[in-house]
Amino acid sequence: MIQLYHIINPVRVTQSSDLFYAQPITFESMKRAQSFCQEEAEIFLVTTQYEEDLPIIPDYFKILSNLERSILDVHPELKRKKLPLIKDILQKAVEECPLADYIIYTNVDIGLMPHFYDFVIQKIHLGHDAIVINRRRIPNRYFRIEDLPSIYSDLGRSHPGFDCFVIKKSIIEQFILDDICIGISFLEACLVHNIFSFAQNPLFIPDGHLTFHIGMDVLVPRNNDFYRHNRKTFFNKIYPQLKPHFDLKKFPYGNVKWPKRAINWMLNPALFTRNYLNLEGKSIKQKVKTYLDEIRWRILQK
Repeated sequence: MIQLYHIINPVRVTQSSDLFYAQPITFESMKRAQSFCQEEAEIFLVTTQYEEDLPIIPDYFKILSNLERSILDVHPELKRKKLPLIKDILQKAVEECPLADYIIYTNVDIGLMPHFYDFVIQKIHLGHDAIVINRRRIPNRYFRIEDLPSIYSDLGRSHPGFDCFVIKKSIIEQFILDDICIGISFLEACLVHNIFSFAQNPLFIPDGHLTFHIGMDVLVPRNNDFYRHNRKTFFNKIYPQLKPHFDLKKFPYGNVKWPKRAINWMLNPALFTRNYLNLEGKSIKQKVKTYLDEIRWRILQK
């Protein structure tokens, strides 16, 4: 029987934060999706957190050990925001959930539709070792757990970013994550580039009605030191190590016909045009080589 461990990082916030309302809805949606699941699987809802965040975690979560450092410890020049490293969160899941077959990571403002786990398990049975699911955006008018029926029925709009990741545990152990912190742009870019580098049969769901986020924004503010840190870390330290593993067909839109593939890739803020051009050129070069090899072989056969 497949064992799924879904890990999140709850954070204690004041009423002025959007998470003050979003997190309880996320928690309850996860619980309901776990209860709703009809597939044969064991689903565990787990958290890792800082000591001060423990009081807000519902008792239906399995609480893993506390995080011991933040981006402020690794880079003291950054100030104020005590943001965890994604490497530390995933490492908690790998080390403290030894029976896990798959680890699911979502941001704490990403809620689940009731059929979420059923869908994920069905795709795992089809042989996918990683799944990236984009959220639906719904209007910022839901504030209570009691609003969940209305949330479920609100189709909302699609979103181009990546914030839900289902990953076979053995793949995570190959990830190159360095000091990327969560809650900031380029977290999603780091995770998807690792997934599509090391997974053998990844699946991308761009607009399924499977997860939701309260709020219609597409891009968050990027003019801050944390964004610049994540961006620099990704391009200077992570991207060069991942690049040899890139395969156009495994990336989002990789199987879409050109030129739509080029348009989709270049418009997605978590993918990068220069990477696409490199991979497209590599693909064309390989096709030409295969074609010329075939001609040479046919001539030799005569």
